[in-house]
Amino acid sequence: YGIEAGQSAVGDIFKWFVSNVLGKDDSAHKNLTEEANKLIPGESGLLALDWNNGNRNILTDPSLSGLVLGQTLHTKDFEIYRALIEATAFGAKKIVDQIEKYGVTIDKIVNCGGIAQKNSMFMQIYADVMNKPMLVSQNAETVAFGSAIAGAYAAKKGEEGFESIEAIFNRLNKTDYKVYNPNPENVTTYEQLYELYIQLHDSFGTKGTKVELFPVMKKLIELKQKK
Repeated sequence: YGIEAGQSAVGDIFKWFVSNVLGKDDSAHKNLTEEANKLIPGESGLLALDWNNGNRNILTDPSLSGLVLGQTLHTKDFEIYRALIEATAFGAKKIVDQIEKYGVTIDKIVNCGGIAQKNSMFMQIYADVMNKPMLVSQNAETVAFGSAIAGAYAAKKGEEGFESIEAIFNRLNKTDYKVYNPNPENVTTYEQLYELYIQLHDSFGTKGTKVELFPVMKKLIELKQKK
């Protein structure tokens, strides 16, 4: 069985920030990541909504938009960059929580290609936000690899070594996973930030939601001052 879900934008949000807001090319991602990686959860005092291209799941509303809360005259570009990464992680966690709510057990999350292979800070943030191991496939062409397996199965179904998709995969796949495990201290802080994210998520995303938003900014400052 497969349960399909997704976000309207992840990498596109980071590209938007670098290209449209900062006016820089893709090489800026490296420096922003290095600086953002020096921060610990909550240190920036920022919280963002990852709706720059609307919300695909679970709200299914293209008319929603992005938000960065907690900015001051001291806010740095790399702090916003990290907050945007954290926002996409919170958005992904909301989807995972919804799936688990209906009885599906998720023990680990497997990631492939793109950002997962290029940005270790991104993956550690996701592990800490999800509080689950994040496994990254070291196969650089996972989509092509999967297509080749499906094609081979269709062409040679029933022959030795081609009895099933699993048989082909187990014979051909020699790649280990890189694993990012949750950091318990970071998990604790992200749980608090996620609660604030959900307040924003429900207030702006679900009609009729009555949530007191007055404490949100103050809680972000409180978390920042603890660092």
